[in-house]
Amino acid sequence: MTASTTHLSYPRPAISRPARAARWLSRHWLLTANILLALYTGLPWLAPVFMQLGWTGAGSLIYLIYSTQCHQLPQRSFFLFGPQPMYSLSDIQAVWQNTANPLILRQFVGNGEMGWKVAWSDRMVSLFTGLLAAGLLYAALRRWLKPLPWWGFVWLGLPMVLDGGSHFVSDLAGLGRGLRDSNTWLATLTGNIWPAAFYTGDALGSFNSWMRLLTGLLFALGAVWFAYPYLDAGLTLLADQPAVQERLQ
Repeated sequence: MTASTTHLSYPRPAISRPARAARWLSRHWLLTANILLALYTGLPWLAPVFMQLGWTGAGSLIYLIYSTQCHQLPQRSFFLFGPQPMYSLSDIQAVWQNTANPLILRQFVGNGEMGWKVAWSDRMVSLFTGLLAAGLLYAALRRWLKPLPWWGFVWLGLPMVLDGGSHFVSDLAGLGRGLRDSNTWLATLTGNIWPAAFYTGDALGSFNSWMRLLTGLLFALGAVWFAYPYLDAGLTLLADQPAVQERLQ
């Protein structure tokens, strides 16, 4: 006589919308991060566009929002819709106010003749554009890329710390008067092999400009290479854990 076994099936509990959203986000965190970075990185460039179109309210709002995260000094910022991509401190002082007070200088957003300032500095442009570019690159290489060791991140981040720190110390002496404004130390070390414009000021193509751009990119590369593989592994593991799946139901 053969015994028969009855198998009872129970309906799986419905998954709530917040739970589905959390599960989707854990599996698509990189897409979400890159989209948010693209929006965050792109908004400062819309400020000069809005000013050029005459939408001063929208442009001023973007300047105000990003002023909480950046010094917005015009001599260290890009300009759109003008004859030059960047201007010297003396150029800004000639059309704005003859002052070295950063709290006053940062208020200059541009004009119809010079163009309009991007809502954050060239270093911030380099840093956050670098984060976005590195994030997109990681999306293509995530299956093969191993995390950067902590000491690698330190080495890639150290140049920006040194460059930003020396700019800060230099600015304490007054804008236009510090060691990073003339860079005579660099001219001496290199024997003045480059034009004077390379050593002095913050214009595009100067030593200071190159250092802000390059160190921002290096820091961004190190941050993504170090952090994203761990985030990827952790969030993927979290999403696939049976206990977590049960709690999300």
